[in-house]
Amino acid sequence: MGEAEPKIARKPRADAIRNRERVLDAAKVVFSAGGPDASLDAVARRAGVGIGTLYRHFPTREALFEAVYRREVDQLGDFAEELKGEPDPVKALRRWLGANVDLVSTKKGMLAALAIASYGSCDLYAYSFERLTRAIGLLLARAVEAGEIRDDVSAEDLLRALVGMCYLHDQVGWQANVVRLMDVFVDGLLVRKPG
Repeated sequence: MGEAEPKIARKPRADAIRNRERVLDAAKVVFSAGGPDASLDAVARRAGVGIGTLYRHFPTREALFEAVYRREVDQLGDFAEELKGEPDPVKALRRWLGANVDLVSTKKGMLAALAIASYGSCDLYAYSFERLTRAIGLLLARAVEAGEIRDDVSAEDLLRALVGMCYLHDQVGWQANVVRLMDVFVDGLLVRKPG
C-alpha cells in the first residue's frame, strides 16, 4: 500500500481574507469603545458580515481579542521598519512612540478580555513585549548611533516608561497627555551638544 499523499494547504480565498480584515478593523473600533463586553453582533454589523462569518474566523471572543491585539503589535513592528529610513532618527522615534499610544488605547478597552485570552499562558504578553522591544530598539539604536540620544537607556526601559505613562492616565484626552509627556521624556534623553 502506497503512502498517503500529503494534504496541500489551500490559500484562503481573497474574499475570506477581506472578510477577516474587515472583522479585525471593526473589532478594534468596537472593542476600544465598548471594552470586553462589546457585542460581537456589533462587530459583525460594523464589518458588514454575518455573525457566522465572524465565528468562522474567530471561534471565541477571546480569539478575536487576541487577533486584534496581535495585529496592532505587528503593525507597530512594521511601522518601526518603515521609520528606519526617516532622515531624523529622533523624529522617527517620537512618531513610533506616538503610534504606540493608539495600541495602548485599543488594549485599555480590551484588558479584561485579554486577561481571559491569555489565562494560563503568557504567550500573548511575551510575544507583544518582544516584538515591541525589538521595534523600539531598532529606532533607539539609530538615534544613539547618530549621536542624538544618550546610550544609557535601553529599549526595554523606554517601552516600560511609555506603558507606565499610558496606564496612569484614565481621564478623557489622556492620549494627548501621554504624547506630550513622552516628548518631554525623549527631550531628557537628547545628547547635549556643546554650545
